[in-house]
This record gives sequence, structure tokens and C-alpha cells, in this order.
Amino acid sequence: MKPLSERRLFRTAVASTVTSVAASLGALAAPAAAAPADLITRDHLGPATQDHLKVTYSENDGTAAHKTYELTCGPAGGSHPSPAEACERLDGLAAEGSDPFRPVARDAMCTQVYGGAQTAHVTGTWRGQPVDASFKRTDGCQISRWNTLVPVLPSTGA
Repeated sequence: MKPLSERRLFRTAVASTVTSVAASLGALAAPAAAAPADLITRDHLGPATQDHLKVTYSENDGTAAHKTYELTCGPAGGSHPSPAEACERLDGLAAEGSDPFRPVARDAMCTQVYGGAQTAHVTGTWRGQPVDASFKRTDGCQISRWNTLVPVLPSTGA
């Protein structure tokens, strides 16, 4: 994996290229021209746009004692056990254009594989958008959604 500074340089170069192409096409004022830079880097964003998430996790379907931790990104911090790695994962998902907090589609066909009784609830803001998402491991789609967010959510070894 490339060091963080190399990835930032790469992301900045990509954002610059996207902006140049949009400008040459006359789309500089279009909202889509600004979006790639927002998704690619947070280096120039101030504290007002800092990501802040609260993660509540339970080992036993919410019936057992739960653990709660805070995660801030830009810069990485909070009570999360691995804030730098979690923020790096969220940055990677943003660069892919992925929304890891989107629920599984109602019409999704999911394998009927039980992944465990763990549950998690994530609230706060990410990329300037409110987050209120619940996670569980009750079928293949839910397991995949959970695993996409590791290490933001704890790895369950499954």
C-alpha cells in the first residue's frame, strides 16, 4: 500500500485533471465539476467539514452490553481503536464513489448465510452528509455491507 502522502499527491493530481477536463468542456460551473475533488481529498477542508461518527457495537444482537466509540477524520482521532486506519478506509470508499452507509436494497437477492449476532449503529456526519445506519450480519448482503466498513466496524473474523 502506498504511503499516505503519495496517495494524497495522486488524488490531488486526479482532482486537478478532472477539473481541467471539465473546464475545457465548458462545465466549470456545473455541480458535477466540484464533486470529484470533494470525493478525492479532504486535505484542504476545514474543521467545519470534519467527519465525525459515533459507532455503537454489540456482540449479541443488542441484548448484551454494547461498546461505543467516536471517530473523527480530518485529522484522524477519537476513541476508536484504530482511527487512522478507519479514516483511510472511509477515504478509499469515498474515492471509489461508494456509500458504505446505504442500506441493502429491498429487492436484493441475498444468500441465506448467518454471520453472527453482532450489530452496530453508526450516526454522525460523513462527507458533509448525515449518517444514521444500522448494521447486522444476518445474511450475505448484510455481512458484505459490514465487511466493507472494517476497520470502522470491528472485524468479526467471519
